[in-house]
Amino acid sequence: MKKRNIILVGFIILSLLTGFLFLIAIIINSFLLEDGIWDKGDKIALINIEGIITDSRDIIKQITKYKEDSSIKGIVLNINSPGGGVAPSQEIYKEILKLHDNNKKVVVSMGSLAASGGYYIACAADRIVANPGTITGSIGVIMTFSNIEELMKKIGFKIDVIKSGRYKDIGSPNRSITDEERDILQEVIDDVYDQFIEAVAKGRKMDSGRVKELADGRVFSGRQAQQIGLLDELGNLQDAFSIMAEMVGIKGKPKIVEERKKKGFLFRYFTERFSSICFPDNLNHTNFGLHYLWFY
Repeated sequence: MKKRNIILVGFIILSLLTGFLFLIAIIINSFLLEDGIWDKGDKIALINIEGIITDSRDIIKQITKYKEDSSIKGIVLNINSPGGGVAPSQEIYKEILKLHDNNKKVVVSMGSLAASGGYYIACAADRIVANPGTITGSIGVIMTFSNIEELMKKIGFKIDVIKSGRYKDIGSPNRSITDEERDILQEVIDDVYDQFIEAVAKGRKMDSGRVKELADGRVFSGRQAQQIGLLDELGNLQDAFSIMAEMVGIKGKPKIVEERKKKGFLFRYFTERFSSICFPDNLNHTNFGLHYLWFY
């Protein structure tokens, strides 16, 4: 009787161990296939740029990874963003340009929204594809400041400022901006705006004067943008994959590589729910600094 129990327990333990090892093998195999370690065929990488652009590091990490992978023949950027900070938008734009030095093609697929900084990034691509109803454009720069001066007077709160220069507290929420300070900030805005114009003119092979006519902050539908030369053709993400496959000479249905989210499901679930409650998408960014951003 005891011998039979020992055999049964041993069988159960062996079964559990075998199942566990099988599960581990499946997970490892999934990672290896997705990252292209086992699969050395010609592939297309997909990089998603979603939400307000506040940090470029993750996107640049992906771009660098695929740039150095010889099995990746081209990259499709799926942009669904109203833009964001000037610096991170420019950093991503510059890294996309570097892909051309490695003979990597880039196609942008615009989702529901690819405006301002999202469009700035798109201008570095070889081709831009958008849905007819995509909202894009919003070429321009914005800088916003809060002014709580009157509120502070009502509650009897006062702040004393000691500064090293007359403009050190420019944009302070404690007081209104002077005309002289406004002129200084406008010069900064105009310079960064010119950089946006240059990027669009270069990427779209358009005259800068024509770009300026369109760059008053207005948005366009995908169909309107195509008609005025801001994008190449209408289509969805699958069309972008087909276009890329044709550009790089991949026959048949291309293999798509996409970076796996590293965080566990439960962690993402609770953190994303928390952030969406405390920081809605249209508020989850800093109000300070320069922005290529469409306020929607």
